[in-house]
Amino acid sequence: RRSAQEMKQMENITLLQGGSPGTYQRPDPKSEREVVAAPGEQPWEMIMDKKHFKLWRRPIEGTHLYQYRVFGSYTDVTPRQFFNVQLDTEYRKKWDSLVIKLDVIERDLATGSEVIHWVTHFPYPMYSRDYVYVRRYSVDKENNLMVLVSRAVEHPSVPEDPEYVRVRTYESQMVIRPHKTFDENGFDYLLTYSDNPQTVFPRYCVSWMVSSG
Repeated sequence: RRSAQEMKQMENITLLQGGSPGTYQRPDPKSEREVVAAPGEQPWEMIMDKKHFKLWRRPIEGTHLYQYRVFGSYTDVTPRQFFNVQLDTEYRKKWDSLVIKLDVIERDLATGSEVIHWVTHFPYPMYSRDYVYVRRYSVDKENNLMVLVSRAVEHPSVPEDPEYVRVRTYESQMVIRPHKTFDENGFDYLLTYSDNPQTVFPRYCVSWMVSSG
């Protein structure tokens, strides 16, 4: 239910001035902030604004870190294709040149949950980072949504490796809403993401890397 509400709020950004899902007309900053920030929460700061891709951030209290939120659209891909690419670890090894390891460690057939070990290159001279996380996904036909949620966990079969820096704080939620159906081209997606990669870069450097990469 919350995923559906958040997606609707983000889609309202395109509707405030007469747009439709998949097309974007920028509202005034005050309206944009009201739509993006939930009641009682810190407002999101927009740091990238393109026609089919928007990126916000907000500070995580008590840390030097940010939480990020992405809202975007595709018109030439089906929602199911996009969703399947997110789930396909073997295919990611082919298209993502930063992947060092990406393996499913455990599956729970009853819930559909998977524990994944992901090792990724970081810019030189930093060590590569590794993530151990559980992900769960669902296709909500009633609300016409696809949802993919991940968070960091501990797992006895993946102890820390001195070659990598273990990322222990990681959360991600992706919501996909078709413009029509799951198998017709066109959809909007909402990604909310935060992690602590344990870098020593100051905030302005991290902000530059996020906005440029």
